[in-house]
Amino acid sequence: MTTETITADAAGTWTLGDLTVNRIGFGAMRLTGSAAFHLGTPSDRKRSIAVLHKARELGVNHIDTAAFYFSSLRSANEIINSALSPYPDDLVIAAKVGPFRDYTGEWGTSARPEDLRGHVEENLRQLGRDHLDLVYLRRMRQDSIAEHFGALAELREAGLIRHLGISDVEPRHLAEAQAIAPVVCVQNRFGLDSQNPRTDDILRICGEQGIAFVPFFAIAGKGGSHGAASGHDAEVLAVARAHGATPAQVRLAWTLAQGPHVLAIPGTGNPDHLTENIAAGALRLTDEERDTLDSLHHKAG
Repeated sequence: MTTETITADAAGTWTLGDLTVNRIGFGAMRLTGSAAFHLGTPSDRKRSIAVLHKARELGVNHIDTAAFYFSSLRSANEIINSALSPYPDDLVIAAKVGPFRDYTGEWGTSARPEDLRGHVEENLRQLGRDHLDLVYLRRMRQDSIAEHFGALAELREAGLIRHLGISDVEPRHLAEAQAIAPVVCVQNRFGLDSQNPRTDDILRICGEQGIAFVPFFAIAGKGGSHGAASGHDAEVLAVARAHGATPAQVRLAWTLAQGPHVLAIPGTGNPDHLTENIAAGALRLTDEERDTLDSLHHKAG
């Protein structure tokens, strides 16, 4: 499919609270290296900055990041700050808090509720902002998120955060959070070859309530933090051939087809891959193709 003239608005828009974003955004995890965190080779900083400039040229106005997105040489937040500050008025930057990595890159103990202000302030410092448009509480296996989400709700009241989301949750956690403060989006692992009944329930509930659902690893699939695997199912390859598209574009198109409330945040450190990802917002699957891919998803473990 032609990619050069397709911009992020081809996928349509959604509103996060009072902030309108294009449904195709950008995940910053891969700005730091060939794989997430310390798992790959650090990226070329100039190329990562070029990717962000290209994203803006193509209409991306929703960037997903975190202070714990760093490699041995690169910080996603620092790169975003260098590339895009002073920030355009239409740009929405979302950050996640909860997980913690020390200066060596090793994962530390998950945040306690009283730690979250420090997590938020670290994102503010790195990004060079006085508030964050959107902050997700990333659940780290705790049974209840009430105390942690309550701490973020207090920071929202204090003006450090504009809107709140939750990540890696079940339907009961959404209800728990909503009893404390408004939730504008949910971010869970979800993709064509990643099937979890509770996440499927969350996807449905978000659609019914008008809450954005923002899946991560929609392209990477089982590869996760290591990046996308090279193998693809025959069904995906067949749809890709029919549209003159890449398998990654088919995966993104299927993800967006799950509902108008579904946003995509594919990440890459490659300008060409970025252009392909954005173009996936214009790919429209037929009903038959959608049914075939839905069946593939339901068979996934």
